Amino acid sequence: MLYQRLYVNIDHVATVRQARGGTAPDPVAAALLCEQAGADGVTAHLREDRRHVQDDDVLRLAATITTVLNFECAATDEMVSLAEQIRPFAVTLVPERRAEVTTEGGLDVVRGAEVIRSALERLKRAGVKSSLFIDADTEAVRRSVDLGADAVELHTGPYAHTLGDPRALYALSASAALGATRGIHVHAGHGLCADNVGPVAAIPEIEELNIGHALVGRAIFIGLGDAIREIRSVMDQSRRGP
Repeated sequence: MLYQRLYVNIDHVATVRQARGGTAPDPVAAALLCEQAGADGVTAHLREDRRHVQDDDVLRLAATITTVLNFECAATDEMVSLAEQIRPFAVTLVPERRAEVTTEGGLDVVRGAEVIRSALERLKRAGVKSSLFIDADTEAVRRSVDLGADAVELHTGPYAHTLGDPRALYALSASAALGATRGIHVHAGHGLCADNVGPVAAIPEIEELNIGHALVGRAIFIGLGDAIREIRSVMDQSRRGP
C-alpha cells in the first residue's frame, strides 16, 4: 500500500498563544519541529475572525517551512487573494461559521457551487493545488469532481466522535473509493488521534491525513516530536496491515 502523508495542523499552537497575547508559543517554530519529527507538510487555517492563526503566521510559514504548506481558508475573495499572493503548495477550502468552535461539517458543494467554482478557477490560474473539505458522502465527491477540485478532504469527525461507528467508517471508505475511481486525490482529517486513526489510515485510497488538535494535546505530555512519531507509527502499521 502506498505511503500515506501526514500533514500537521498548527492552529492550536496559535490558539494557546492568542489566549494570552504576545508571541509565544510561536506556531512557525512548532511547524519547524513538526518537519524535523517527520511531518510531510504543515496545515494552517486562517479564519476570517483571526481567532488563532494570523496573517503574519501564514506569510512566515510560506517563507520558512521546508516541506509544503496547506493553507486552509474560506472561499472568500480576501482569502483567495492571499492565496494568490503567497502561492502555497495547496489550498483547502473549508466552511466557516463564526459561532462554531471548530469546523463542524463539510462544504455545501451544491448551494455554494458557484462561489467554490470561482475560487477553484482562481487557484488553478495561480498554479496552486486545490482541495475541498467535504462530508464523507459520495454525492459530495461527485460534485467536487465536477467543480474541478484537485482533491477532497473527507471530514472524519462523524467517525472520530462516535467511537468508530462502522457506518461512519464505511462512508469514508466508499467516498474514498469513489474519489480514486473518479481521478481525484483523497485526503481526510478532523478529530483523529493515535487511538482512532488506524482504521482510517488503512483505507488504501486516502493519500493524506491532516491532524492537529490531538497532536498538540498529546505534546503536553510527551512533546511534539514524540507525538508526531507516535501517530506516524500507527499510520504506517495500519498501512502495512496485520
